Amino acid sequence: MSMTEIDVDNCGITHYPAKVLGGPAQPVEKIDDNIRRLVAKMTDLMVELKGVGFAAPQAGVPLRLFIISLDGSRENVRVYINPTVKPEGSLEQNEEGCLSVPGIYTKIKRYSRASVTALDLDGKLFSEQAEGLYARALQHEFDHIEGVTIVSRMPTTSRIAHRKQLKKLEEEAEKKV
Repeated sequence: MSMTEIDVDNCGITHYPAKVLGGPAQPVEKIDDNIRRLVAKMTDLMVELKGVGFAAPQAGVPLRLFIISLDGSRENVRVYINPTVKPEGSLEQNEEGCLSVPGIYTKIKRYSRASVTALDLDGKLFSEQAEGLYARALQHEFDHIEGVTIVSRMPTTSRIAHRKQLKKLEEEAEKKV
């Protein structure tokens, strides 16, 4: 997929089980106006849907790019392009939701800390250590660019508990085809 193919105006929230959420995303080849417009659109969607993180595949674009704003504000959005996230520390179970899996909150095991290395919108490489919610958000968004959603991470008991909502999302996806 070349960068010029991103139709930013038509990007919107993509729900499970959309195909774009189920496979690894492609690296961003160059940071241009198209990518900047995509980031602006992703920010709009994340703020509007009250999220703290948003990955390009959630906007229907299979690129290795995500944003995080721990307080959900536009001002605090950070951009991570072609990121590498390394989980560290102990596993902790905590409730998580996902804008692409609406109506479902489930306990997900994640590492308590993580390190991230990524490019920002100016193409500068940066690295950070994260813990708590920030570490969890990094792991969650990195999962998205690897083609993993909370649906594949949730324990069987949660899958059973949420089967009606999952089935509803699957049926809605079939109608769109």
